[in-house]
Order: sequence, then structure tokens, then C-alpha cells
Amino acid sequence: MLKNNQKYNEDSIQVLKGLEAVRKRPGMYIGNVDNKGLHHLVWEIIDNSIDEVLAGYATKIDITINKDESLTVEDDGRGIPINIHPKTGVSTLETVFTILHAGGKFGGDNSGYKVSGGLHGVGASVVNALSTWLEVVVCKDGNEYIWKHEFNNESKKETTTKVKEVGLSNKTGTKVTFMPNWKLFNVGVNAFDIDIIKSRLKETAYLNKGLTINITDLRQENLNISYFFEGGLVDFVQDLNKGQDRITADIIYSEGNDEDIGIEIAMQYTTSYQPRIFSYVNNISTTEGGTHEQGFFDAVLRIINTYADKTLSIKDKKTFKRDDIKEGLTAIISIKHPDPMYDGQTKTKFANIEVRKIVNNIISNKFEEYLLENPTQAGQILIKIQQATKAREAAERAREATRRKDILGFSTLPGKLADCASTNRDETEIFIVEGDSAGGSAKMGRDREIQAILPLKGKVINSERARVDKLFNNAEITSMITAFGASIGEEFNIDKLRYGKIIIMTDADVDGSHIRTLLLTFFFRYFRQLIEEGYVYIACPPLFKISKGKQETYVYTDAEKNDFFKSVTDDISKYYIQRYKGLGEMNEEQLWETTMNPAQRKLMKVTIEDSTRADIVFSELMGDVVEPRREFITKNSRFANLDV
Repeated sequence: MLKNNQKYNEDSIQVLKGLEAVRKRPGMYIGNVDNKGLHHLVWEIIDNSIDEVLAGYATKIDITINKDESLTVEDDGRGIPINIHPKTGVSTLETVFTILHAGGKFGGDNSGYKVSGGLHGVGASVVNALSTWLEVVVCKDGNEYIWKHEFNNESKKETTTKVKEVGLSNKTGTKVTFMPNWKLFNVGVNAFDIDIIKSRLKETAYLNKGLTINITDLRQENLNISYFFEGGLVDFVQDLNKGQDRITADIIYSEGNDEDIGIEIAMQYTTSYQPRIFSYVNNISTTEGGTHEQGFFDAVLRIINTYADKTLSIKDKKTFKRDDIKEGLTAIISIKHPDPMYDGQTKTKFANIEVRKIVNNIISNKFEEYLLENPTQAGQILIKIQQATKAREAAERAREATRRKDILGFSTLPGKLADCASTNRDETEIFIVEGDSAGGSAKMGRDREIQAILPLKGKVINSERARVDKLFNNAEITSMITAFGASIGEEFNIDKLRYGKIIIMTDADVDGSHIRTLLLTFFFRYFRQLIEEGYVYIACPPLFKISKGKQETYVYTDAEKNDFFKSVTDDISKYYIQRYKGLGEMNEEQLWETTMNPAQRKLMKVTIEDSTRADIVFSELMGDVVEPRREFITKNSRFANLDV
């Protein structure tokens, strides 16, 4: 019921004009206003330059993070048209940057692009709307032009200059510089993350062989990086498998074109237990796969089964499944499609039906030819697949044994689990706790109505280096699977998940960090949907308790401790500092007060910003190959804060 002083009439309906709507609700256009949303602006401008690359008009893109935290993207493409647009009455350049959904990707047969990565993106106009100023320099037809748009946060006024010719130029291309409107973003200083930008653009360079991408960060003593990969996807696979033991000495590469649909595929088998399958449509990562991946696996599975049927003895013959042929396989599938379609709104699952058959045809002949011409390596692939099949069958038997126990009504939950009383998933949470000592404190201090405790004994198995059958023989892993209730693998059903939050709670030391990393590796490899849908969290226990008489203060970082002592006005030597090296050092009241009480605790939600990069990082840090891990440790050692 409306209160008497509330009116709902024509004055209640707000009409937002132009870019004002974007500033009012930026999350509707870029997802959120944190670090990920900020970098979305970068991708939008870069995608416009990539579209020139896909159209065959650009070969170089320069990205510069300026000292004032503005960012510049410059390409050597055709340059945005500057003449008056017939529908808007202003320059086409101004139209692109001030009118939503204006651009060369919506023009049908007369459009500037047959293939575009940014078709479903929010566009240059949204970047302009979320900037305090944006400047565009265009070089074309022997001349150089400039245009600028500004927005004043205080007066809310917009200022737009006319496109001006500023001189002659023998270049072509577009240069965009923008200053994000920092008042609209929830980010700190030096918000542009050079590592995120480098990772994304290195991937882009792999997907567009022959493209040069230069990155300069003027905030870091003129940091300069250049990416150029003449081999494209072949170089990509070679880099991914650096240091791996390879079953196929060569990288199998196939490409083709059918009805304006470009297909590129590169693949190689290694001795690793984890597959690394990455697919893209118009340079956009399709993390949920789709018809292009289905077509690829249709071909590989059919050809391997046919080859095995012809070469294996009768007692060894077996029909392999898709999971069997994936183990140790690194594959990149890149599609350039003029009219891509996707399932849902996320643009991560490709849906064009015709592509399945096209991909199947293009990889089939090349892969079959490779097996026939390289019988030794083909035999090694079959041995690898046979081993994977045995592991899968052993895992299935273990799962079946667990299901039978459930049906008979015993061993349905692990004995070490201290479950909660509530069955309402919206309010329940399970703490995965390191060790019996911390587990005991957590069980005593918890809210028994909504909080369950599952203590783990020692370090869980490294799922990056173990086959799935080894996982199902690991007591700690099976305890988690059973406690969560959602099963695993093909039988995983998130609707059966028993808890609304899965909270990893480990010691704030090196061993605790290692256990947390092992758990995250397992979740990423076998329970990724739990992370993607926001069920996985990390508890943040305090590092220090600072006491003075009966006064106690808990701080969670060294920086917080230093800030605390900067704020005190009395003698510092009157305070006692206790460094917590483990959860077991806290009694149940302290653990509840600092780490478990929903009213005042700190939790970090685990998210996946870039699944491709995350996949690579887990492989490098947790896999068998030492060199990538050594490089990572050497590069990041200065950030470590070891308690030794």
C-alpha cells in the first residue's frame, strides 16, 4: 500500500537522455563498477581496433597507460569516418561516440565489418559516457582530425567540440584516449592493471597471427611490451605446453573457410592429466564451449575410435568416450563468424548449428592423416587414452559404491562432518577447516543452526597432478563431495547443493596458503560452477591481537597493525601484540568473534575474472613442470610476506 504522501504519476517517470542513462546505471552496461567493469572500457575500445584487424585493414595496435591514468588505444586501420552522418546530422565520428548502438557493425550488407568481436559489446559511446573526457584523433585521406568530449561531475554539463582538421598526415588509423570518471568506479589508485591487460592482449595476438600489439605503461618507468606471433595458434599451443612432456612431437594445425566462416584449430597431446581446451568466436573466449567445440570432439573421438578399432588387438578394443580422449589434450579452436549466436546473455556458449559440421570436416582429414603418417605417436596417444579410460571406469565404480551406500541408508554423510540443523540453503554454510585442533574450536564456537564444520586432515591431494580415480580414493576429497551433496562430473547437480556458502578456513601462514591453493585447484577443476555461481568463499582470520588491559583489537594485515599504532596517542610499549600462526591458537570465542560471526567477519568471495588465464595459472603453479612455477616465484617473490 502506498503511503499518503507518495504519488505515482507522470512526474514519477524519469526520462534519461543520451549518455545520461549510462552514467545513472553504469552496471547495466558494463556489469559492475569495480576493477572488472573498468577494464571492460579498455576492451571496448580495443575491440574496435581488432575489428579493423579482422576486416584486413589494420596490422598494429598500440596501447598506452598514461601517467595521469588515462589510457590510449591507437591502430593503423582506415580511421573512423568524419563526414556528416545522414541520420544524425553530425559527424559520423561524433555519432559513434555519443549515440548508443551506433557503429559500423549494425549496417547489414553495407556495414564496415563482415566479422566483429564487439557486436554484442556496449560500444564506444558507453566508454565516453563513463569518462570525464575522451579525445579521438583520426588520420585518413591525407589529413588528421581531432574531436573531444568532456563531462563535468559538478555541473553535470557536457562539452562537445566539432571535428576539426588539424593538419596533414601520411598515416591512417584511429587514436582514442579516455579518462575514466573515477567517481563512478569503486577502484583504487593505479586502477589499470597492467598484468590483466597484458594477458588479454597476448591472447589476442595469438588469435590474430601477424598482428603486432605494443603495450606501454608510463607509470612504471616506461614499461614496454610487444606481442607478435607469426604462427598464431601454433605459437599459442607451443607456449601453453612449454616444459610439458609431449606425446605428439608436432602441433597438429588445420584451417579452412566455409560460407565466410573462418576456422582455425591447433592441437597437441601431452602426458598431463588435465585437458586444456580453449575456444573463441571472433576473438571472444567461449568458456562454456558450444557447437564449435562439439564439432571438434565429434571428429577427434570418431577418428580415434576408428583408428583404435583397426590397430588394437581384440582384447584391448574398447569404445572410448569424450572424457577419455580429452586427458592431456591441448587444443585451441578459433572461429571467425559473420553472424554469431549465443545461448543466453553471457556470450560464452556458441550456438550456431552449422558450425558443428564445418569444424568436424576441417579437423577430420588433418587429424586422420597425422595418425596414419605417425604410427609411433598415434600408438602413444592410444596408450594415454587407454589409461584415462581405466581411471574413468575406476572413478565410476567408486561413485556407484557411494550411491549404493546412500540408497541403503548408511554412510550418507562423512563422520567427521558436524552438520547444521537448518536445511534452508539460503542461510546455511559449511566451513572447510584445516586440522582437528581448529576444527574442534570451530565446532564449539559456531552457530549450530546454520553453520556446518568439516575438518580436513593434512593437505588434500593435488588434483592437477592426479587422475580422477586417485581423487575418489582420497578420503578428504570424498568427504567434501559427499558433504556438499551435489555429486561430481556428469552427475553434478547444483540444485542438490546442501549449503549456500562453502567457506575455506585455513591458517594465515604458508602451509595454510598451500592448503587453500590445493582446495581452490580442486574446486576450479571439478566444481567450477560452484565458483562461477558465487558459492565459494575464503575466511579471513586475523593476523594479530593487540591488547591493552581489557581492551582487545584484532587486525588482519601488517598494514592494519601499522595504521592502528599510528592512531594511538599513548605509550606503544603498553600494548601486547599476539601473532596468530594458526586457527588452533584461538579459543572458540575468539574464532567466532573474529572469523565466523556473520555480523562482523571478513569473507572473500572467490570469482573467476578470466577463466582462460586461470586455467593456465593453475597448470603452471600446480602441475608437474617446474620451470613455469620457478619463473612465477622469481617474478613475484618481492610480494611475499613470509613468517620465517
